[in-house]
Amino acid sequence: MKHVHWQKDLHLLSRLRLFRNVAASNLEQLLKEFRACDLDTGEIVLSPFNRNQYLYLVLAGRLMVYLGSLENSPVSTVEVGECAGEISFIDNDHPSAYVVASEPTSVLRLHRQALVGLFQQAPQVMQNLLELLCDRVRQGNRIILDTEQNAKIDTLTGLFNRRWLEHIYQRESTRCAFNGQPLSMLMLDVDHFKGYNDRHGHLAGDYALCLVAHTLRNQLRPKDSMARYGGEEFVILLPEMNCREARAIGERLRSSLEQIPSFYSPLGVLPGVTVSIGLAEMCKPDSLQGLIARADSALYQAKQDGRNRLNG
Repeated sequence: MKHVHWQKDLHLLSRLRLFRNVAASNLEQLLKEFRACDLDTGEIVLSPFNRNQYLYLVLAGRLMVYLGSLENSPVSTVEVGECAGEISFIDNDHPSAYVVASEPTSVLRLHRQALVGLFQQAPQVMQNLLELLCDRVRQGNRIILDTEQNAKIDTLTGLFNRRWLEHIYQRESTRCAFNGQPLSMLMLDVDHFKGYNDRHGHLAGDYALCLVAHTLRNQLRPKDSMARYGGEEFVILLPEMNCREARAIGERLRSSLEQIPSFYSPLGVLPGVTVSIGLAEMCKPDSLQGLIARADSALYQAKQDGRNRLNG
């Protein structure tokens, strides 16, 4: 980072968010505290390992924000007119992310020693900075939500994944046990899926799995949970349903796939698939592993009996 001479442009700066509604006379005075700097491509501006004492205002170029490691994908960008480092600038602590110049970038840099004087000269700057901080917090919350969403969703089918199934089961089994209600599980396996992949290709197999997910999920209640357990296996939790009621649901789901002889996909028309289903009802006490083991045993018997059927 090298200091450079910068020709002040008050009209341009007055349009930036940090200086919005700041009087020109105050702005002229404020700029005496800022220093212009140029950054090379790849230069690290902020790092969690180094305490930050500066606020950076981007005049040209772009900064990229990375969480955890520079090997990860960037989570956001800091464009012209936006600020970087505002949180650590105020609390004088280590930044929570890496900020890196993705191209030659020019910034105005302000040391935190000028913070009190800055707010005294132009209270509007404090309000603008607080609004920027609020935006940064909201952005962080969105990143957290996106991360949690990605952690619980199977990217191919859009269903819950195996990891999230444990959370769902803990919640629903506790609720059903407390209310004296039953809970049943359906474990499904796509019939002859390896042969399907061998004949039509793995991409066709992916589309077939999506067909299963879409067809079955649309027939479930909002309180039901369907998860991709792994490969061509799926698990459906049916809270407040006993074995008899769950058997009727399972037969309806099985039949709905049996009645789709073919379906349209980006690869063209593909043959449909059928599923074998194992059924088990929660006992007290019953862990997720225990319930899955009994549903899987019933599923194995359904396959032994000829597939495209329900057992349990």
